Amino acid sequence: MDYKSVYDGWKNDPETFWMNAAKDIDWDTPPSKALFDENAPIYEWFADAKCNTCWNAVDRHVEAGRGEQTAIIYDSPVTQTKREISYVELRNRVASLAGALCAKGVGKGDRVIIYMPMIPEALEAMLACSRIGAVHSVVFGGFAANELAVRIDDATPKAIIAASCGIEPGRVVHYKPLLDGAIDLATHKPDFTVIFQREQEVAELQEGRDFNWHGFQYGVEPAECVPVEGNHPSYILYTSGTTGQPKGVIRHTAGQLVALNWTMKNVYNVDPGEVFWAASDVGWVVGHSYICYAPLIHGNTTVVFEGKPIGTPDAGTFWRIIDEHNVKSFFTAPTAFRAVKREDPQGEFVKKYDLSRLRAVYLAGERADPDTITWAQDQLGVPIVDHWWQTETGWAIAANPLGIEELPVKLGSPSVPMPGFDVQILDEAGHQMPAGELGAIAIKLPLPPGTLPTLWNAEDRYLKSYLEHFPGYYETGDAGMIDEDGYLYIMARTDDVINVAGHRLSTGAMEEVLSSHPDVAECAVIGVADQLKGQLPLGFLCLNSGVDRDNLDVVKEVTKLVREKIGPVAAFKLAVVVDRLPKTRSGKILRATMVKIADNEAYKMPATIDDPAILDEIRDALLSLGYAK
Repeated sequence: MDYKSVYDGWKNDPETFWMNAAKDIDWDTPPSKALFDENAPIYEWFADAKCNTCWNAVDRHVEAGRGEQTAIIYDSPVTQTKREISYVELRNRVASLAGALCAKGVGKGDRVIIYMPMIPEALEAMLACSRIGAVHSVVFGGFAANELAVRIDDATPKAIIAASCGIEPGRVVHYKPLLDGAIDLATHKPDFTVIFQREQEVAELQEGRDFNWHGFQYGVEPAECVPVEGNHPSYILYTSGTTGQPKGVIRHTAGQLVALNWTMKNVYNVDPGEVFWAASDVGWVVGHSYICYAPLIHGNTTVVFEGKPIGTPDAGTFWRIIDEHNVKSFFTAPTAFRAVKREDPQGEFVKKYDLSRLRAVYLAGERADPDTITWAQDQLGVPIVDHWWQTETGWAIAANPLGIEELPVKLGSPSVPMPGFDVQILDEAGHQMPAGELGAIAIKLPLPPGTLPTLWNAEDRYLKSYLEHFPGYYETGDAGMIDEDGYLYIMARTDDVINVAGHRLSTGAMEEVLSSHPDVAECAVIGVADQLKGQLPLGFLCLNSGVDRDNLDVVKEVTKLVREKIGPVAAFKLAVVVDRLPKTRSGKILRATMVKIADNEAYKMPATIDDPAILDEIRDALLSLGYAK
């Protein structure tokens, strides 16, 4: 089978394509059909089926006689810990936690927030929720109390499952005080919390509200899998919205099972029993799809890695894990490779390990620059696949589908659209652009199974954010082009969400924090190119008249503020005080022009600018920070 015939087969008969893919899932009640389009443009897949995610990810492999196979490899260089958990052990641990949640009144449809570091218990918490039909919402462990509180108020969880701390190289991140602060800030209060106490830091528990992970489970009846409808939400995952208010992307149970299972062989080219490693975090979409769910649904062994690409202890960590744990397919962000390349440009660490069993490396989360791909190809001698997807889609929109056919690589392109995604390039009026011309990247509806059907409690916002601009299409928010061979190129974001080390962050949310400082009258945040992290946020501050303090003091204070309100993940360190911001006559700040100046790219003087001289002032400010050279 070649790529073209598979893609054309889907396009000609999507119903049959997805019903065939659904045969690889265990159903309590099989679906009568794939697509439910009665409420278009709100589409659902396999909606009348009954199934359970945890059964498909764990129990069915035990029932099939593969219980002794390793399900999870935990490798934590930051705590010097390694551990393997078999499928049968995973089932028992998950059933016990799920039973304890049931005993405290958590059931189908209830929300549970999970706020944990990269430990196996994070996956166990996710699976325990799915076992009983509860809807989990994982919040990245590095997020500040304020951000967590916003999510508590939106998801209104019955319970929160957290760890006492996270471990970063050289420091302990205190989760419990952040959690307590978030609950204090939130209007909604959870019934109870469950705290996994780590030996690096034992947190103080609040009597009556906080329960110890182990004590909580003592003496409870393990829970069986609860069948749920195909369109029952599996989880809510918050992604940056351009307004600074996060958007709760939801994933329906059946579509996620079918789509993710299909990708493991067709995109990532692994067979059940083989080791697959996605070096991400459970707080992000990659962690949901490719650390927790897809590998386990497909019967693979998944790696839970608690460490960094460099410094835990060196730039050889990735290669050690691939060698030691026999990883066949490896998935990480271009940022991680840039960090390794910066430390080890000649690949001295690569030579120390046996990587002969590695078949391919996959990069996603941001644009993979050709330099990094070429370096990785030279060092590793395997296909380096840049593929493109979004939190909203849950799996690859475009990729080089190695399990179907290895296509020629074109540097700078994530290759070709996957079955389910009819990708088109449109002009502002919604007309299709010719090959090779830049436009908005849109996907013809319906989106495939496993993608977002809507937003949590915000259908109007879903329609407005994604479907309104181009009727009949999902608007990706990215700009790009398709060449004569059908290869897609992603050129830029079309909104103000920037990509810092693979984490999508809203500059709008950062601007809200900066403008809350008493001395700041007006501000703008742009994403500037950064060799290591892809992009970094850079703030421009206009101070209130009469402020006669040292500008550097203000910069320090706003930096601290962003760290407190959004978290260290924002990597906000660059800010400069300017007299005024470049604007159109209608008052719109010319952020795109500022980005071009910062990155030293050619730009056209905007026709609507109110005073062109301001751009020279912006250039001078950027030069003082080492940009615009």
